[in-house]
Amino acid sequence: MSAMYDGLRVMFVEDDPAVRAATAQTLDLAGFEVERHASAESALKSLKEYFPGVLLVDFQLTGMNGIALLERAMTIDRNLPVIIVTGHGDISIAVKAMHAGAYDFLEKPVSNDLLIGVVTRALEKRRLTFEVSDLRRRLEQKTGIDSMLIGDSLAMVALRNSILKLSDVTPDVLIHGETGSGKELVARALHECSPLRDGPFVAINCGAIPESMFESELFGHEKGAFTGAQALRIGKIEHASGGTLFLDEVEAMPMALQVKLLRVLQFRQLERLGSNKLIEIPVRVVAATKLDLKSQRDTGRFRSDLYFRFNVVTLSIPPLRERREDIPQLFEHHVLLAAARYKREAPIVTDQLMRDLVSFDWPGNVRELGNVADRFVLGLLGGRFNSDAANDSADRSLKDVVGDFERGLIIETLRRHHGDVLAVSESLGIPKKTLYDKMRRYALSGDEFR
Repeated sequence: MSAMYDGLRVMFVEDDPAVRAATAQTLDLAGFEVERHASAESALKSLKEYFPGVLLVDFQLTGMNGIALLERAMTIDRNLPVIIVTGHGDISIAVKAMHAGAYDFLEKPVSNDLLIGVVTRALEKRRLTFEVSDLRRRLEQKTGIDSMLIGDSLAMVALRNSILKLSDVTPDVLIHGETGSGKELVARALHECSPLRDGPFVAINCGAIPESMFESELFGHEKGAFTGAQALRIGKIEHASGGTLFLDEVEAMPMALQVKLLRVLQFRQLERLGSNKLIEIPVRVVAATKLDLKSQRDTGRFRSDLYFRFNVVTLSIPPLRERREDIPQLFEHHVLLAAARYKREAPIVTDQLMRDLVSFDWPGNVRELGNVADRFVLGLLGGRFNSDAANDSADRSLKDVVGDFERGLIIETLRRHHGDVLAVSESLGIPKKTLYDKMRRYALSGDEFR
């Protein structure tokens, strides 16, 4: 049997000894492991939840018939693929079987090719169910920072370790990452892993505030400080006192306000607009940018002194296309979130869809991946994840596209076989030496997936 189905078997129930022997031999010759039973009652004794395989059962049995066995099997494990075989050609039996949860319905005489094809697809579905269950279980077992920043790539492990090294101190931090890469999530992880975790986490997008309102929004104002200031307003910085202030798109902050922010960073004090009173502000500031702040500083678009205040600790988030091995976990995580949000059952991700996901370029990063997961759960996922992104990807060279696809396929297969290089080479149908050469080219190691 193919390495893909190692450990999986076919439970075959048929009360006619000659038919049972002939069908079992066909399945044996096709490489499947077969567990034979002469009655439904016998099969039920060995059928348990998470049975490692599929159930192939004749409808017309002595005693409990195939439909009754199917219904009992569904109460034991509703995800078990059950294939019903009948010689009666009764459409009402087929309808009843499918309504009861049968995976497929075959009418005798069944050709060997059809039987093997249906069993192969049923075993593939069972394998996918087990893989997804295992992945979901591992996701549920993650706690702390591992549950916030998901991914086992070297880059993500290094990022989590950097955050944990700061867990007993509260320096100001600059986060750099592309749009949609998860900068606010990293900021929240910094907050949750710090001594300030019981304080507020206040997020503000500097690029979304009109410049005329910026000072009042950040620093607050006294009543009567300007026309229309009819009441005291506590600004975002003061509101974050005792916790963390997250400034996203910090490069969009007006130059005049950068000076005032610098004072907050230096002395942990601020003055509300219209006041001369200094207010102590014990706050940690985490800033994020998608731009190169050094080049912004060099061109005079960002204050040099503020840049150096932030440049003490910088955390970089790798784009999704540079950590494709994290895509299966991330996508499954977002599928589970979407299923809970929309009160839908989380569907199983097929191998083909996962290969497409891993090979995609993801210009919108994790945010785009989450949107695709939402559409997948809602049953609205089309042939393209994002038409704009697909057009952008079309401009890449064939060599790059093929290389990304090949690397993603090897990563996904390594993950499925837990780093077993021999099993991976058999699954992909390439010699082990060829696989090792490709793994070296793509800087992959089987140990990463064990």
